[in-house]
Amino acid sequence: MQKSSAVLVEALHNPHCYDHPVDRVKLVETHISWVFLAGEYAYKLKKPVNFGFLDFSTLNKRQHFCQEELRLNRRFAPRIYLDVVSLGGSAAAPVIGGTPTLDYLVKMKRFSRQEELDQLLQNGLLEPAQIEKFAEYLAELHKSAPRIEQNRHFGSPDAVKAPVEENFLQIRKLLHEKSQRRKLDRLESYSRQTFQQHLGLLQKRKKEHFIRECHGDIHLANMLWHNGEPLLFDCIEFNEDFRCIDIVNDYAFLLMDLDDRGADRLSWHFLNRYLQKTGDYQGLHLLDYYRSYRAMVRAKVVCLRLAQVGRGEKVRENDEALLHSYLELAERYTQQRRTPLIITHGFSGSGKSTFIRQLAPRYGAIGIHSDIERKRLHGLEEADKSDSTLAAGIYSEHASEKTYHRLLALAETAIKAGFPTILDATFLKQQQRKQARRLAERLKVPFIILDFTVNEKELFLRVAERSINTGKISEATPEVLQMQLQQTEPLAADEKLASLKIFPDTPEEDIVIRIKHS
Repeated sequence: MQKSSAVLVEALHNPHCYDHPVDRVKLVETHISWVFLAGEYAYKLKKPVNFGFLDFSTLNKRQHFCQEELRLNRRFAPRIYLDVVSLGGSAAAPVIGGTPTLDYLVKMKRFSRQEELDQLLQNGLLEPAQIEKFAEYLAELHKSAPRIEQNRHFGSPDAVKAPVEENFLQIRKLLHEKSQRRKLDRLESYSRQTFQQHLGLLQKRKKEHFIRECHGDIHLANMLWHNGEPLLFDCIEFNEDFRCIDIVNDYAFLLMDLDDRGADRLSWHFLNRYLQKTGDYQGLHLLDYYRSYRAMVRAKVVCLRLAQVGRGEKVRENDEALLHSYLELAERYTQQRRTPLIITHGFSGSGKSTFIRQLAPRYGAIGIHSDIERKRLHGLEEADKSDSTLAAGIYSEHASEKTYHRLLALAETAIKAGFPTILDATFLKQQQRKQARRLAERLKVPFIILDFTVNEKELFLRVAERSINTGKISEATPEVLQMQLQQTEPLAADEKLASLKIFPDTPEEDIVIRIKHS
């Protein structure tokens, strides 16, 4: 640290530097900034450093990146990111807003550390409903994020490959154990093969504008549950290459972070809800590639720490364990999964959707819901009402055929990407079930039917209650249910052999076990 910086940082501990009431000042330091927690506000001072990928070495550059940090983060947390303020006076006696200008600070509304998602998870307080809200929030942010122009290099195959290969080059220099080097060789081989395999998809996604100005650093410590709402903060402002990326790369960091912390089920809750909101099932083909990459970024950071001298033995042992866990996690994403095609069978009101929304994360599967996809095909959001009459509009025979065709196409996409898939629909017609079975046979994967059984009286009670509640995805009415009961084609003998019965009190965990052994 430069002497003048050391003097300034020490002086900013003085409550009298600030133009609002401050009892005491607390400092939080990272490798690129100092953050001063002062009363109701926090002030970030960028360090005068140049790491190549980040350059804060001059006053003009620090001012520019303070403005960028404010601009970018206001997309995510406008009530937290307030202003860029000048710091004047002298290094020994700085004054907010004073002259001459010594430096610049990003002024933020202070929040409790206990609101950060890593703390909530550590304290056992992070719920699936919260992580699903984050999925909805990020889906909307990605939808509105600026799209990168085609003539810019961001998101090109070369731009995707470069940081991945750089990781392997840098890590290899820092690894000493033969077992770790062999693991690194396997990971590098996987990355190169996967990159070549999906070269066309990478080009296609750039052409179709999936490369956007994203957050770039989505992990649990950069996420808040603030005043009952999800918020992201501290996006990457210092390097466009890290921020202008495929949206899959953006959320892959969070999924990796959840998996690393043993919160796999929350990871699946996020993924399923995000896909339901965006419909970007195509991106699943790149998810393991990007999750493995994100784990390797963490591994590289640990390697760099291990290369430093003068650190305690206990700290070093902890970092060795972290390195091992990140390499293990990266390799886990390269391994093939069992990918059954699972369909539901049951009337409206039988509890299929509710059950699948819990089952899919427990089993580690992609759940695709017919009500959502039916409306997406007709340009509707999931909570929109179509005002369709019985067996007409989006529920006509033709519309239903298109919906089931869409479900099977998405299932094929997800399974080919390496993910078990559950299709949530009534599947009351034998032809619909035969088409699903033929797909499973063509893909050479197991085929399972989840057969939902509820008595008619209960079905009518559920549908009647649901039809008067606003905001429900399904538009089924008692009249729709009556038509289903009259037109259903029961499971044939061979279909029953492939089915698992589900009653109202059947635990999801029991079905997970039975699917794994079927």
